[in-house]
Amino acid sequence: MKIMVVGGGGREHAIIKKIKENKNVTEIFALPGNGGMASDATLVPIGAKEIDKIVDFAVKEGIDYAVVAPDDPLVLGCVDALEAAGISAFGPRANAAIIEGSKVFSKNLMKKYGIPTAAYEVFDNAEAALEYVKNCPIPTVIKADGLALGKGVIIATERDEAVNAVISIMKEGKFGASGNSIVVEEFLEGPEVSVLAFTDGKTLIPMVSSMDHKRALDGDEGLNTGGMGTIAPNPYYTDDIADVCMKTIFLPTIDAMNREGRSFKGCLYFGLMLTKDGPKVIEYNCRFGDPETQVVLPLLESDLLEVMMATSSGNLDKCEVKFAKKHACCVIMASKGYPEKYESGYEITISPEVLSSVYVAGAKLDGGKLVNAGGRVLGVTAVGETLEDAISSSYAKCKKIHFENAYYRSDIGERAKKALKGD
Repeated sequence: MKIMVVGGGGREHAIIKKIKENKNVTEIFALPGNGGMASDATLVPIGAKEIDKIVDFAVKEGIDYAVVAPDDPLVLGCVDALEAAGISAFGPRANAAIIEGSKVFSKNLMKKYGIPTAAYEVFDNAEAALEYVKNCPIPTVIKADGLALGKGVIIATERDEAVNAVISIMKEGKFGASGNSIVVEEFLEGPEVSVLAFTDGKTLIPMVSSMDHKRALDGDEGLNTGGMGTIAPNPYYTDDIADVCMKTIFLPTIDAMNREGRSFKGCLYFGLMLTKDGPKVIEYNCRFGDPETQVVLPLLESDLLEVMMATSSGNLDKCEVKFAKKHACCVIMASKGYPEKYESGYEITISPEVLSSVYVAGAKLDGGKLVNAGGRVLGVTAVGETLEDAISSSYAKCKKIHFENAYYRSDIGERAKKALKGD
């Protein structure tokens, strides 16, 4: 089988490595991929948002199955276009991908169908939004409506921050057209949990839960990033809470999308807050999370490609999805200065014995050498019998990787370790 994976980051590398385990796979193409994936896939210089070129390539190359991983091409209708050309693909169609593509849509969906989430107000007028945030409870959360590379959410802990957030998003166009409308919502408190789920629009099978670390610096200090590391499973996500989420959030969401004529097939990401009033939805994503994928897929014991194909064909109920009763930790090695200014072009050296545990995100080949070319450069993952084992192994692997100005947090998983001890 010839497989095509659309995207070029660490998430896509994790998906490619897992798909390679299927013995029927003869070749994998990554569009555009990155230099660090070259040993696992054939790189094709077509951008993830170049829908027409993606479809043309898939048809000419005789691709048997496609995986569309990032949010942008999903929202732009890449799966629709591939299916119209006769190429079976993993991921939601555009009318379902709107669950991430528009925060206004997703919040209104939850309100309409009684799915627990933070109280909110929607604004498409800057002056009205400014008037509201001058008097609303603080802290508050301000979100650009559309996609903003994962950076369209501002947590305002002071009144001035809320006012400045509205001005920067709606008046100064910080996120372009994505900020034409905003959601201002209640600030929720409690442990955060990420749960990815396979769904074919009828059956929903949650994957192992995970805990992301968004802040750039140790102790959850510094600026928000795309994620500096993850662990799985998340110790706060107990079996009892999982049952509540299935009944009050997961299945009602699938049912709501079906009722709206927007049946969702693919991977649906639930960003949850475990509040004192029960689990609530912070956000939906219409695809695998990054870097959550880098700890979830290494624990998957089932054949990923078979599960994906069953999801696309509507036969997920006939497919076994099994995860190892182990722990995983992924530490992100970033370029110093991320998420602001950083330098790139430094050669990356990786000891051969840890290569299989490395997912390459922000890197490229330059004269045959792998060099850093982004803020988040590598994800280094380890699996262990205990969380402690997984964390210590991941950090030991990081020490066998080098590039100038490399930076990573030293406390990934520490909060989870305390939770396991009951602290």
